[in-house]
Amino acid sequence: MTGSEVPRSFRLAYVPGVTPTKWVRIWNERLPDIPLTLVTVSAAEAPGLLRERGADAGFVRLPVDRTDLSAIPLYTETTVVVVPKDHVVAAVDEVSAEDLADDIVLHPLDDTLDWEVRPGQPANARPATTADAVELVAAGVGLLVVPQSLARLHHRRDLTYRPVLDAPESRVALSWPEDETTDLVEDFIGIVRGRTVNSSRGRPTPPQPKRERPDAGGARRKPAAGKTTGKSAGKSTGKATGKSPRSGSGGPKGGRRGKPGRRS
Repeated sequence: MTGSEVPRSFRLAYVPGVTPTKWVRIWNERLPDIPLTLVTVSAAEAPGLLRERGADAGFVRLPVDRTDLSAIPLYTETTVVVVPKDHVVAAVDEVSAEDLADDIVLHPLDDTLDWEVRPGQPANARPATTADAVELVAAGVGLLVVPQSLARLHHRRDLTYRPVLDAPESRVALSWPEDETTDLVEDFIGIVRGRTVNSSRGRPTPPQPKRERPDAGGARRKPAAGKTTGKSAGKSTGKATGKSPRSGSGGPKGGRRGKPGRRS
């Protein structure tokens, strides 16, 4: 891309569960003349959207085929099980996949977790979407294991969730077409990686001339030998004061693990 070929906007795709608000705000502050357009896309369709140039870059869930897409892993999410608030799992702090062995665990078609062996008992049919699966959990049909961000996205007052310790985790990455690493893509990479405005993309900052503070006569004066100037002409010594930092409290308390026995 040449300097004159500046697009009208920067198109940023993101999958459900990702919240790009912070990065969009920084973009608008640094590049106010380049509007950023958000494009919502499912996790399964995100790589295809990028390949078809439907977006300049996007937040995706790994893995993606990196044959023609570049990807920078950003963070890994905790996996949780969504349950009704009156379910026995709600009484503990965390569970294992084995604790769900007797429950029906829903498997939506848009599931993003890579299971070797899925926990629990399979349902008669797979829900079309995670949102549909959440509705079934609320109706008492089964449980749902998802990345924590999706549990928050589909939050309901009658549902809660708990971490599943030995479940596969979902990783979120910033991805873009490998042969379309434009200046604007580089700018957004810098924002996501937390670079400052001066360090983004390694752009050099022009040197600033040093300012001299001349005295009333127009020339800098040197103090005479043996003399001090300014505030240092006062006491040469003083009491050193300071407070030691307060020690923190103890570490976090251990959580309850496991699934309590069912009441008869």
